[in-house]
Amino acid sequence: MKNSSNLKQALTNTTGILVIAFSLVVAYLIYHQILGDPSNFIDGDPANEPLEGNYLGTIHKGGPIIILQIAFMIILLSYTIERAFSLFMARGKDRSKPFAARIRQFLSKDQFDEALSACQQQKGAVANVVYKGLNSYLSEDNEDLHPEEKAYKIKRDLEEASHLEVPDLEKNMVVISTIASVATLVGLLGTVTGMIRAFSALAIAGTPDAVGLAGGISQALVTTALGISTSAVAIVIFNFYTNIIDQITYAMDETNYAILDHFKQTVKKGNEGTAPSEETPTPEAEA
Repeated sequence: MKNSSNLKQALTNTTGILVIAFSLVVAYLIYHQILGDPSNFIDGDPANEPLEGNYLGTIHKGGPIIILQIAFMIILLSYTIERAFSLFMARGKDRSKPFAARIRQFLSKDQFDEALSACQQQKGAVANVVYKGLNSYLSEDNEDLHPEEKAYKIKRDLEEASHLEVPDLEKNMVVISTIASVATLVGLLGTVTGMIRAFSALAIAGTPDAVGLAGGISQALVTTALGISTSAVAIVIFNFYTNIIDQITYAMDETNYAILDHFKQTVKKGNEGTAPSEETPTPEAEA
């Protein structure tokens, strides 16, 4: 189990490195081959100003920081698709809330076979937890245990199943949240460095050039615009996925509580049924 976990972690780390490397390479090609295409600039020279109204050339003038911004966009897109697929699989064939309601309904009627069948059909994170919890509930190995011990065993099995599912739900969410924070800062860094270059050129020229200065500043602000837009999209995606994860984990807690509560109610009814009752004294007893 430990070796399998280490292998899975190693594969995850390797995949992350490959995604970052691939994103940087693609971003570099986009910056030089598409944004830096000579047709986007005056006289076909990327060293000149971009053509009027040509946004590709304007973005290219933002400098090498643009490569990082494009890489952030590609990484965000990659993990957005990965998380969408993973959470879709984790949700199963039905939404978590209706599934949890069906499980509670089955438990209220002691329809354990139907509940297990529903878990096999659902094939989601909540179904996996419920399936393991019900198997622990119905296991013949636990029949000889004291009710308190069996309740603890069921609770422990449910918690173990939940702890196996939750990390998969939250995996790579930190990448999206990091991009949401870092993209804006990198954009501001590009703007600051661009303005430094613009004012340095003005100081070297010695003569004020309002048009050239305005053009330099506008190009420097491109990096901030890209950073803010990337960060805004990342925040929306992060909150959207977080909401889905919360719904799934809430359904897990709800079904876990339903299973434990059903067991406790069953034990309580059993104790009440076996409790000694007061018998009406017979005449012989009175005599």
